[in-house]
Amino acid sequence: MTGSAGRRRWIRPTAIAGAALAALVVVMAVRTALMGRPQVVTALMAPQLASDVQLAARRLGEAIRLRTIGGPDGGDPMSFEALREWLIDRYPAFHAVATRTVLDGGTLVYEWPGRDAAASPIVLMAHQDVVPEVDAEAWTHPPFSGAIADGRIWGRGAIDNKGSLVAMLEAAETLAALGARPPRTVYFVFGHDEETRGAGAAAAAAWLERRGVRALLVLDEGSIAVSDHPVTRGPVALVGISEKGYATVRVTARAEGGHASAPPAGTAVAQLAHALDAILARPFPKRYDGATRAMLEALAPDAPLAARVAIANAWLLRPLLLSQLGATPQGAAMLHTTMAPTMLAGSSRENVLATEASAWINLRIAPGDTVEGVMRHLQESVQDLPVTLELVGEARDPSVISRVDDAAYRMVAGAARAVFGIPVAPAPVIAATDSRSMGRVSASIYRFQPVLLPVAGTSMIHGIDEHLSIEALEKMIRFYGALMVDEGGATASSASTSAPTMR
Repeated sequence: MTGSAGRRRWIRPTAIAGAALAALVVVMAVRTALMGRPQVVTALMAPQLASDVQLAARRLGEAIRLRTIGGPDGGDPMSFEALREWLIDRYPAFHAVATRTVLDGGTLVYEWPGRDAAASPIVLMAHQDVVPEVDAEAWTHPPFSGAIADGRIWGRGAIDNKGSLVAMLEAAETLAALGARPPRTVYFVFGHDEETRGAGAAAAAAWLERRGVRALLVLDEGSIAVSDHPVTRGPVALVGISEKGYATVRVTARAEGGHASAPPAGTAVAQLAHALDAILARPFPKRYDGATRAMLEALAPDAPLAARVAIANAWLLRPLLLSQLGATPQGAAMLHTTMAPTMLAGSSRENVLATEASAWINLRIAPGDTVEGVMRHLQESVQDLPVTLELVGEARDPSVISRVDDAAYRMVAGAARAVFGIPVAPAPVIAATDSRSMGRVSASIYRFQPVLLPVAGTSMIHGIDEHLSIEALEKMIRFYGALMVDEGGATASSASTSAPTMR
């Protein structure tokens, strides 16, 4: 009796636990099965523009040969002036219908009036400046040759960002030459210092605001379409809906100087090292929310089963998701505010003790955090250590997260769907773009460059052998043309890829 009763007492909780586990498995399976695509975007009716893509490629090559390298002082003004004159010469039909304003010494703003003055305008952005070449001898073609070879246009700026600038104006020129007008006014903002200051875009935003412009959407670079997304293992067009903030903090320690042969305890460099250890030992917490969560939920239907289960059941598997997403530097950057020491300063000689030692920490601030909160976090990390913290240069909070359930997002996503015919998902952007200044102009700011690359191929941006295929340039022209002629944005329903010719 005693043994039998004991077994029954043991079996009862085991049975309950087994039933609970089975119920949990059922709940997870049901949630996975019911998880559909948050919003299936209808493709816009992208016009088959009768643009000469070979001519467009030659023009992009010409633009690349104009060495508009950005710099702290704005770069070579003659190169930027040459580019501005080149635009007038190459796109006469567009310049005949649009008004041009030059701001802040080089940023261009074009206004192309639409048929309906009451319709909210759109703002399309690109930038004229490029970064310097890297290891010019290692390039297949010289960095500023603009060479056309192997079906590609080669050179610095082919993708970042003269490809977009040229594609926008190719689409606009073709439409203007046909006598077509966009249904709504289109503003083009072409910054001249995106790679360094972003002051030109800020001036353009202030110019638009003074004129009472409230745009349906703003579209800039920031994300792309990738052919091999790590979640789905297939192609996805990623539309950026948020952008990180930015801050640089200088950490400084001070102590008595002297000769290195008789160092006292607690030198400035040692105190600084302790402070950096304390700061880096206390990273900002990772969060599964915002644009990152929206991206994964949109990708889940196209992901392998294990990923679908984890995403559908984030309420239970959040630690696993954070661990997997944060396994790479790029993935971790989407989950939290990052901090990286980038510069150091101390003694000017190896045998002299520094009276002051400093480190600069660059922070990319995730949506949900603020500059003020970041400073508080760092101060709490160093506590009573004898160091000072100060912000250096520009500091800005992250952008707001743009909506994905309105006409503005459907318009951008629909154009991507029409041109590429692949899934579209919202995404976070961890880099900085000129669109950060446009919050005063629109609540719907998107960051997407319509080019399809493998993830590994993005290394050529700011790297070696930057190039754009002629086929990719043609798709870019179609994408921007679709936005210019769209009457009101796509609707959320079953996908369609119809692409009629231009009326």
